[in-house]
Amino acid sequence: MNLRRDVFQAIADPTRRAILTLVATQSMTAGAIASNFDSARPTISKHLQILTECELLEQEQNGREMYYHFNAAKFKEIADFIEPFRQHWDTKFNKLEVVMKNYQKKK
Repeated sequence: MNLRRDVFQAIADPTRRAILTLVATQSMTAGAIASNFDSARPTISKHLQILTECELLEQEQNGREMYYHFNAAKFKEIADFIEPFRQHWDTKFNKLEVVMKNYQKKK
């Protein structure tokens, strides 16, 4: 049974975010990734499976080793989705900052 994974649920987990941070700078094997965590290797493998299903990581076979690569294109897609929300809240916070500065001047 194939489950459809949600990207935002995937990146909500701190271990998966840490894995993404590790793999962002260089491709790594599952064993190399797992060596950075206190979790059992099957647990890290499950995290890698979820990140791969969400297309946040890509796999590449090199000999007997499977390497995991950061998928920058998927993150661009996520960033493009989030950008309007970021702009909206930047505008709101900028307006609040102006109000607060005016309030402090009146004191």
